[in-house]
Amino acid sequence: MAPDRDFYRILGVSRDAGQDEIQRTYRKLARTYHPDVNKDPGAEERFKEISEAYDVLSDPETRRRYDAFGPDFRQVPEGVDPQTWARARAGAGSRGRAGTGGRGRPAGGGPDDGVWFQSDMGGGVDLDDLLEGMFGGRRRGWGPVSGADQEAELELSVEEAYRGGRRRISLDGRSYEVTIPPGVTDGQRIRLAGQGGQAGEGGTAGDLYLVVRLAPDPRYRVNGRDITVDLPLTPWEAALGASVALDTPGGEAKVKVPPGTSSGRRLRLRGRGMPNPRGQPGDLYAEARIAVPPRPTDRERQLFEQLAAVSTFDPRRPT
Repeated sequence: MAPDRDFYRILGVSRDAGQDEIQRTYRKLARTYHPDVNKDPGAEERFKEISEAYDVLSDPETRRRYDAFGPDFRQVPEGVDPQTWARARAGAGSRGRAGTGGRGRPAGGGPDDGVWFQSDMGGGVDLDDLLEGMFGGRRRGWGPVSGADQEAELELSVEEAYRGGRRRISLDGRSYEVTIPPGVTDGQRIRLAGQGGQAGEGGTAGDLYLVVRLAPDPRYRVNGRDITVDLPLTPWEAALGASVALDTPGGEAKVKVPPGTSSGRRLRLRGRGMPNPRGQPGDLYAEARIAVPPRPTDRERQLFEQLAAVSTFDPRRPT
């Protein structure tokens, strides 16, 4: 990353922005600049910038290191004190490669010379020696640089998310075989280890995270692990009670409808929502919707007229 590139500025968020704001902003920008949508010549480069910024700022640990060390965060070994690093960088910038004091080196030294900075106690301090003492001899190069983690969205139907299974996907010209755990929820991330950004020599490749997005479904409404589905009922089933079949993502279920059920009543089927491999599954709610014959037969009309004549029920009158 060039020193003048600011990940916060690229996403257009403040430095104290929360994770929800960062995610919302990224998704909006990604939809705007994705090369499949935006054919402007500069859109692809802008999309790459946005993705890199989000990769860093969406991970709390990576964001912490970026805030502490700025553009050098990927090269700084674990355990370095940010203030020590800042003083070292400031000293190197103001004094170049020449130190003053007992162990000074000639100004304009060759590329193998260490970077020096002035210590608060007087005399020159060799940054290479300082880091060598802190990190057991890891000197120039500071060890292999790992590849960046990357993120992409994976759209699933409610049934696919419920059942899980294997699925082959293609991203940026690469093909991946993905194992989808049963009961994944919207926003859950599936990690493909080592499938992210490529590393420098000797480093470890980053990971690819697939963020699950549930596709809208006319039958199922999903809230976390709970699922709501409409339950169409005839007037007599609702009035008299019945046991009716209902299609769910997990297959057919039987619903016991109590007598006197009105539209909007929610009947819970405990544990029939999204599976949860690590805990309690969600519930399924069957929401009653009373339907009448759109074109009643003569006999049906006659029976409805008889009911209307003898019934004292008025749904508009307060009970």
